[in-house]
Amino acid sequence: MRVSLLLTAASGLALVAGSAMAQTAPAQSQQATELDEVVVTAVPLGRGANDVVSSVAVLGGDELVHRRQATLGETLSGIPGVSSDTFGGGASRPVIRGQTSPRVKVLNNGAAMLDASEISPDHAVSVEPLLVDSIEILRGPSALLYGGGAIGGAVNVVDRRIPTRTVEGITGAVEARAGTADDERTLVAGVTAGLGSFALRLEALKRESGDYDIPSFQTPHEEHEGEGEEEEEHDHGPFDTLAGSFNDTSTVTIGGSWIGQRGYFGVAYTEQQSDYGLPGHSHEYEDCHPHGSSLHCGGHDHGGDDHDHDHDHGEHESPVVDLRSKRVDVRGEIRQPFSGVERISLRGGFTDYAHDEKEGDEVSTTFTNEGYDARVEVEHSPIGLMRGVVGVQTMRSDFAAVGEEAFLPETRTTANALFAMEEFDLGDLRLELAARQEWQEVEAVGQPTVKHEPFSISGGAVWSVSPEWSVAGSLSRSQRAPSAQELFARGVHLATNTYEIGTADLDVETVTAAEVSLRRTRGATTMTASLYRYGYDGYIFADTLDAYEAFRLIRYDQADAVFTGFEGEIKHRFTPWFTGEVFGDLVRAKFDNGGGAVPRIPAARLGARGEFLWNAWSGELEYTHAFEQDRISTYETVTPGYDMVNATVAYDFTVGGVGAQVYLRGNNLLDELALNHASYLTNVAPLRGRNIVLGFRATF
Repeated sequence: MRVSLLLTAASGLALVAGSAMAQTAPAQSQQATELDEVVVTAVPLGRGANDVVSSVAVLGGDELVHRRQATLGETLSGIPGVSSDTFGGGASRPVIRGQTSPRVKVLNNGAAMLDASEISPDHAVSVEPLLVDSIEILRGPSALLYGGGAIGGAVNVVDRRIPTRTVEGITGAVEARAGTADDERTLVAGVTAGLGSFALRLEALKRESGDYDIPSFQTPHEEHEGEGEEEEEHDHGPFDTLAGSFNDTSTVTIGGSWIGQRGYFGVAYTEQQSDYGLPGHSHEYEDCHPHGSSLHCGGHDHGGDDHDHDHDHGEHESPVVDLRSKRVDVRGEIRQPFSGVERISLRGGFTDYAHDEKEGDEVSTTFTNEGYDARVEVEHSPIGLMRGVVGVQTMRSDFAAVGEEAFLPETRTTANALFAMEEFDLGDLRLELAARQEWQEVEAVGQPTVKHEPFSISGGAVWSVSPEWSVAGSLSRSQRAPSAQELFARGVHLATNTYEIGTADLDVETVTAAEVSLRRTRGATTMTASLYRYGYDGYIFADTLDAYEAFRLIRYDQADAVFTGFEGEIKHRFTPWFTGEVFGDLVRAKFDNGGGAVPRIPAARLGARGEFLWNAWSGELEYTHAFEQDRISTYETVTPGYDMVNATVAYDFTVGGVGAQVYLRGNNLLDELALNHASYLTNVAPLRGRNIVLGFRATF
C-alpha cells in the first residue's frame, strides 16, 4: 500500500537491476534515504515524484513483486487514494479518488490500452501485473496531458518489452508463485539478450487459478408472497467459495530495439489469452425492458406480488469470458536531433482485442475493439528560465458488440489532440503550466455523428521551503467528452444487472480542481499529505430511474457534483532496521442542490505498517481498517467496515552469482468478510478470504 515517494528499499532496486541482494541492514537503510527518487516517466520533463506538482505514486521493486495480483485494480488497491472496482478474480479496474473508467486512463508506457475495460467492470484491463517493471499513478493536473479520459487520474504501466538501453550478454528474471485461496499456480520469465546495438526481449507468463475462498457468506435475497416453498429451493448460501472467480491466463511477448548513442527505436508484439469467470451473473432479468421510465419484467411491472419469471439461482454455471488480445507497441526516442530540440519521443500501440462471453459452450455475446493510439512529444531547449514540451496525439477505436448483451451499437471513436507543458525554474519556486485541446468524433450505426472539442488547462507550483519540506499547489480546469456508451447504450447488461439507456445530446463534462500538498522528503521522518476538491459542471452518471429486485433501469444524465478528499502517509525510521508508517484516505462525493451521494464511492481507510530490514531478511506487517460506508446513493445499501491484516517475509540470497529471493505473503490473515462498496457486485462478490502466497524469484 505504501506510496513509493521515497523509493522502495534498496533490495527492491537491487532486484530490478539484477544485482546481488544480500546487503547489511544499516547500509540498505542509509542508501534508501539518500538515493535520488525514481523518475516518473509519464511526466514529460522527467521529474522525480517529489518534484511533480500533483500527487504521484510509484509502485516498484520488491514492493511491487510482493503486492502483485492477477488484476491491475487489485494490485494497486490500498495505495492512499487508490482502490478498485473488483469483479471476481478475473477483472478489476483502478479507482482513483472515487473515479474509475472512463475517467481513469490506463496507459502502457504512455500509450492507451484500447481494450474493452472502459465499457464495463467485468471486462478485464489487458495488463499483466506480473510482467511490469513499475506502475505510476498520476492524480490531478499531471494526468491532464493524457486527455479527458484521465480527468480523474491516470495509471501508467512501465514494462521492459522494448529495451531502451544496450545489454551485454543475457539478463533476465524468472519467478514462480503458488497461492492457497484460489490454488494459484503461476510461472513468469523474462529475458533480454544484447547483440551489439540490437537488443531482443522475450517474456512469457502462465497462470492457473480456481474459484477463490471467501469467509462464510450468504447472498441477500427478497422474500415474495406466494413463493415460500419455491424460495426454499434456491441456493442463497452460505458459501465458502465465490463461484465464477477463477482466472486462467497466458501471455507471450517478443520485442526488439535498435539502440544508438542518442536514442532508440523498438517494436514489440504481445499476445494474451485469458479465461475467467463472471460471478453474480443473473439470468432472471433477461426479459426486463423499459416502459417509459419504469421497468417491465416477466410480464409484470416492477413491485407486483406475482412474478412469473423463473428464479434460476444455481441452475446456470457462471458465464466465462474468453479473452484474446493482440497488441503491437512502437516506441522510439532521439536526443538532440537538431538545434533547439532536446528530445523527440514516439509512443504508439495497435490493438486487436476480442472476448466472447460464454454460457457453457455457447457464445452469448462477442465484444471487439480494434484501434490505435499514437503520441509524439517534442521537448524544446531551455528558453531563459523556461523549459517544456509540446506534442500531438491521435487515436481511433472501432468497437462492436454482437449477441444477447449487445447493449451498445457498433461505434467508431476518433480523437486528435494538441498539448503543451511549460515549467519555470525560479530557484526554490518552480511553476508549471499545461494545456490540451482535443477533437473527438463518435459515429454509431443508425445514429447521428456526435462531435465535441474539450479543452483543458492547468497551473501549479512547488515551493521548496527547506531542503526537507516542500509545498505544492495546483488549479486546473479539465473537460471530458462523453463516451460512446454514455451516448448510445441501449439494452440489457446482465453483468451489472442493468438496462442501460444512453443520451445522445450529452455535453462535455467540465471539472475545476484544486489541490494542495505538504511533503517532507528527507530525514528519519518523511510524509506526504494532500487535500483536494473537484467541482464538476455536468458530471455524467448513470441515473437509476427504476428498480426491480436487484435489477435497475439506468439512463446516462448530467448533474453538477463535488468531490472532496484527503490522502496521506507519515513514515518514521525508528532504527536502521525498523520503520513505522501510518496512512489513510477519505473521499466524499455528492450532487449539488440536495441530489444526494454519488454512487459507489469507496469507504474511508486508516492503517498502520511496520517494516523491517535485517541483513538478508526483510518483511512487513500492515493493518488497514475500512470504515462503514453509509453515505449512499438511491438504491444502494450500507456497506459494513472490515479489518484487513497482511504480512510479508522475504529472504534474499545468491547462488552462483545469481540474485534470488524467496518470499511468503499473507493477505487477509484474519479471514475477514470484506465487501467492496466501489464494486458493482458489492453484495454478491466478497473479496478473497485468507490467502498465503509462496514465491521464488531469481534475476541474472
